[in-house]
Amino acid sequence: MDGWMDGWMDGLKASLSSPQASSEVEHRAGYCAFYDECGRNPTVGESLIPPIVPCLNYSRARQVTGDHYRRLKQVCPMLDFGESNTYACCSLQQIASLETSLTLSKAVLIRCPSCADNFAHLYCATTCSPNQTLTVNVTKVMNVTHLGRPRDAVVAYQAYISSTFAEGAFQSCKNVRIPATGGFAIATMCGRYGSKLCTAQRWYDFQGDTSNGLAPLDIDFRLLKENDTTGVPEGMIPYNGRALGCNENTTTGGMACSCQDCLDSCPRVPPPPPLPEPFRIQGMNGFLVISIILLCLLICAFVVYLIVSHYVKSKNGKNLTQAFMSRQFQRWGTLMASYPFTVLLVAAIIVVVFSVGLKSIKLTTDPVELWSAPNSRARQEKDFHDKHFTPFFRTNQLILTAPGRKGHLYDSLLFGKQNFSGLISKSLILELLDLQRRIQFWSEDLNRTATLKDVCYAPLNPSNPSLTDCAVNSLPQYFQNSLDNINAKVNMTELGVTQEVDWRDHLIYCLNSPLSFKDITDLGMSCMADYGAPVFPFLAVGGYKNDEYTNAEAFILTFSLNNYLRDNPKFKVALQWETEFLKIVQDYQRNPKANFTFAYMAERSLEDEINRTTAEDIPIFMISYAVIFVYIAVALGEYSSCKRLLVDSKFLVGLGGILVVGCSVLASMGFYSWIGIPSSLVILQVVPFLVLAVGADNIFIFVLEYQRDARRLGETREEQIGRVLGQVAPSMLLCSLSESVCFFLGALSTMPAVKSFALYAALAVLMDFVLQMTAFVALLSLDARRQDNNRCELLCCVTVSTRRPNKPNEGFLLPFMRKYYAPVLLHRFTRIIVMLVFIFMLCASIFLMLNVKVGLDQELAMPKGSYMLDYFQYLYKYFEVGVPVYFVTKKGYNFNTVEGMDGVCSSVGCDQFSMTQKIRYATDYPERSYMAIPANSWVDDFIDWLNPGSKCCRLYTSGPNAGNFCPANITGLSCLKKCLASPSDGVVRPTMEEFSRFLPDFLGNRPDLQCSKGGLGAYDTAVVRDQNGEIIATRFMAYHTPLTNSQEFTAALLKARELAKKITSDMRKIPGTSPDFEVFPYTITYVFYEQYLTIVKEGLFNISLCLLPTFVVCCLLLGLDLRSGLLNLITIIMIVVDTVGVMTLWSIDYNAVALINLVTAVGISVEFVSHMTRSFALSTKMTRVERAKEATATMGSAVFAGVAMTNLPGILVLAFAKAQLIQIFFFRLNLVITLLGMAHGLVFLPVLLSYFGMNIYRCVAGSLSFGGETCGSGGAEFSRPLFFRSRRKQSSAAAAAAGGQKRGEEE
Repeated sequence: MDGWMDGWMDGLKASLSSPQASSEVEHRAGYCAFYDECGRNPTVGESLIPPIVPCLNYSRARQVTGDHYRRLKQVCPMLDFGESNTYACCSLQQIASLETSLTLSKAVLIRCPSCADNFAHLYCATTCSPNQTLTVNVTKVMNVTHLGRPRDAVVAYQAYISSTFAEGAFQSCKNVRIPATGGFAIATMCGRYGSKLCTAQRWYDFQGDTSNGLAPLDIDFRLLKENDTTGVPEGMIPYNGRALGCNENTTTGGMACSCQDCLDSCPRVPPPPPLPEPFRIQGMNGFLVISIILLCLLICAFVVYLIVSHYVKSKNGKNLTQAFMSRQFQRWGTLMASYPFTVLLVAAIIVVVFSVGLKSIKLTTDPVELWSAPNSRARQEKDFHDKHFTPFFRTNQLILTAPGRKGHLYDSLLFGKQNFSGLISKSLILELLDLQRRIQFWSEDLNRTATLKDVCYAPLNPSNPSLTDCAVNSLPQYFQNSLDNINAKVNMTELGVTQEVDWRDHLIYCLNSPLSFKDITDLGMSCMADYGAPVFPFLAVGGYKNDEYTNAEAFILTFSLNNYLRDNPKFKVALQWETEFLKIVQDYQRNPKANFTFAYMAERSLEDEINRTTAEDIPIFMISYAVIFVYIAVALGEYSSCKRLLVDSKFLVGLGGILVVGCSVLASMGFYSWIGIPSSLVILQVVPFLVLAVGADNIFIFVLEYQRDARRLGETREEQIGRVLGQVAPSMLLCSLSESVCFFLGALSTMPAVKSFALYAALAVLMDFVLQMTAFVALLSLDARRQDNNRCELLCCVTVSTRRPNKPNEGFLLPFMRKYYAPVLLHRFTRIIVMLVFIFMLCASIFLMLNVKVGLDQELAMPKGSYMLDYFQYLYKYFEVGVPVYFVTKKGYNFNTVEGMDGVCSSVGCDQFSMTQKIRYATDYPERSYMAIPANSWVDDFIDWLNPGSKCCRLYTSGPNAGNFCPANITGLSCLKKCLASPSDGVVRPTMEEFSRFLPDFLGNRPDLQCSKGGLGAYDTAVVRDQNGEIIATRFMAYHTPLTNSQEFTAALLKARELAKKITSDMRKIPGTSPDFEVFPYTITYVFYEQYLTIVKEGLFNISLCLLPTFVVCCLLLGLDLRSGLLNLITIIMIVVDTVGVMTLWSIDYNAVALINLVTAVGISVEFVSHMTRSFALSTKMTRVERAKEATATMGSAVFAGVAMTNLPGILVLAFAKAQLIQIFFFRLNLVITLLGMAHGLVFLPVLLSYFGMNIYRCVAGSLSFGGETCGSGGAEFSRPLFFRSRRKQSSAAAAAAGGQKRGEEE
């Protein structure tokens, strides 16, 4: 710079001492190539600013003094050498025009003072430098008439610039951000190249091109390396001023740029810690090694137990609880059977009273209400956001492709050869535009024809929008949705070549420079959408690579609607619009002439499709229940002879059992409807299935035991029913009470769907047991009377002559299991194999359980064949950016203080670890943070808007509005005062009073070419103030990376919360900040995925709560038999663990729906296990093996017929359901639960009891010696043990002797 100044002074002295300069231009120091203004450039048509050009004037540089000097010093401080020693080649009018031109660029560059200075430096050097002829070579002059006289106007020139200076200036500007979009300012200043492909040469080429709508004349910037004189006219010296680095202070005292805009200013931020290494032991999967070790330990423990148990005998126990319960249930059963009609009437009245509440039933269908607790963090954050900023706008979207269409190569005059995919064609763009315009309908709520403008999101005109104010993002918006613009074409000459330019040239330019108000073609069209905002290419097209947008495979059409509250009449109008939208789109899709293959969705689609598939699958559930009913009705029959077939069938008993289940569900639903607890579709589908499984089991146990029992001498039929009930009711109570308490405790869950399901299921199971003990006993009594009278079922007036045999009917299953199954299962070697297999299954399932996926992908909620499945597929394939995420601030932070602004902003002078800076640092590691685009910042744009270097914030100096805000688009002399004075260090910070005064003006200022920083549209809804003007909530919008599954959504939520927590912690340290101030992240999906952060702990908690009562109740009802209770608990735990293991193998993710099924699994497992455990505990055989055989044969057959064979047919029918949720979580998972429950209950548990079960109770054994039915202990009587038959021929003594003989053999 100093050398250049010395040369200029020498040249100036020489020129002053020489004679008058000749008319021939000489390139020497101290001379101007042009001076003063000659009016408009005649070669430029429409322009965004007046294209004022200079006059050709080869003359000496002028000394500037007075106001001329002060203006030059203000605009071009690098040319200031003192008032007495400063020369320039520009007039005062030129300086004013230069300032106006620079102001437009400074509006986006002023965030970085050194960048703004470097940018001004270049134009000051070419326009005002006293050595202008050394740098500028005029190439084109036109004769114009200006102020009444002809003048030679310069309309083109060459500027020779050192590449060192040019590259330095470019490097200082290339990372400057636009806070409103999160993009780079250079993208708006580099034409079709955007920010990624921009270079110093391309940057300057765009600045010097009059077709950009801003340059007044054509400038050919020649960037030359040092000592490179190729093509340089004699005497010219490329300008080589010093470009400031972005991390340097300016010569006028401006501070260095911030890290957000200048990488060289960034502090050393340590990278995130590396991801934890997978858990490994000696290079193997650590969990696998632990599972293998556990397997070995369990096998060794089992072997040691076998050895020890061979020498050690257990002590006998005793049970008095069973005697009391059996006696009470016997009396109760006799009473119920004696007065069946009265019992049925009272039961019906009670059910009706409960069921009347169904008139007030409320079905919760909103997914938010179902899966997010009202007091959960995500729900509270959503409520806070929706309260202050209104709910997230409603998205309606199409993603359109045209597979099979041939692309073409377009040789553009301006952009060279460009590949266009088959999709990017004029005919398809016009077809897309036509589809975009179709939707309108008659609205009853508005009593008129409704269109998009009635419900659309209109950011720049929210109060009274027209159709063109609606935020519709699509590719036709680059043409302002205008047919004329799409069809426009014009001949254009470039570098001597004339060629037609059309929609393709405009599109190429706009896709790379969406923020431009005018393209660089002679079409001169804007790239901004008709509603006044830019359409970024990732919102208009998809399926491209490396920013080759014209090779895109998909159009994206998005309608954004306001999301009104549900009680607002316009909410219904929005739903109607979306319904019409779906109808039109579906009609278009069915049109054979349609050229698009596409996917689509409306905001209402998710809920609609879930409700639709539920309604469609109701017949499947009905068929499932019908199959179960038919099975029960057929299986309960005795069928002793063909003549008595219609007499001995149990069709009405089976129907009565089904009605008992239905009434219990209705009573439960009615009761909770009375007290205001809403139901859900999950409850309607799952609870009847669960209660049917539980109820059918109890029905089978009761009826089969009754059929296997022979009426005693002198005993009435009612007394027999009471006695049989006394034998089986304790077991039924054990299961029902365990399950009911289990579900009531499950209601402690925080998930609304799980909580309501647990409450409904608990009361339904309890009611089912009560009705079985009353109404079903009465029904069985009536059926027994009919059967005793030999009357046919359904045809009660018809009797048969064949009498009913008074002997037990064991059926087929009991003899088979007694004779074949139990002996084979409990063989000495079989038992060892079974134990080893199930121990292996447990350990393998533990390993698999640790690898189960957590989450629920949203497409699984859709039925097969749903249009939403296609949409999700297109979304993941073609979208290039993820969902927007807001960082929301609560009340308690002083934004109007300097410290407050510095703690948030990211421009010059801001804290290097401010809020927006932290978010920007996170985007450096998108694969870890899931943040793709930095947050926009109203604070930054507000500061830039206030900056005196731009013309955004001015005040009226005269007239009725004197002293008020004057928008930038107001011209004339009435707005000459800036809102703030220029700071000496370039760091603009308003005072608290100025902040409060001008913030409303900023938020209401519509952005335009003169001031792109206006806050209307971008920020007017992002800042919420109370009546006193205090900011009580704000939000800063960033973007996630594309998220494709629930694991990524959950991880993104977790990382966003971690980031917000760090931001909150640092902002609380700023003086004046409230200690309860908080920043939290919010996006529309968080409320659904938050549950997966805690669902593992939630599941362990809920299942543990369910397991606890099964252990406690089992111990209590078996007379404090801790060992039986523990074995019962271990088996149920194994069923649950194995179920989760199989979930991993069968690709069933763990989520809230799976958790509901696992809670249900505990209930069903109780049915498989507890009956068997009690039967074993009360068996009178002398060895564990014999008792296990008896329990397997007698109770195992009832459990198999009542639980397994009841569930399986109904479950298999669900395989035909359309809903993927039902297929996966009801068919697959319930099938797994039933099969594993059956395997553990009928295979593993008998073997486990044969090894570890309690010895025979002392009083039970004693009863054998006395030959009686009861034994006393302290005055208590113990009734005949379960399934102990007087009909057996073997004597008690013989049984005892046989048992003693085999004890040593089989134990």
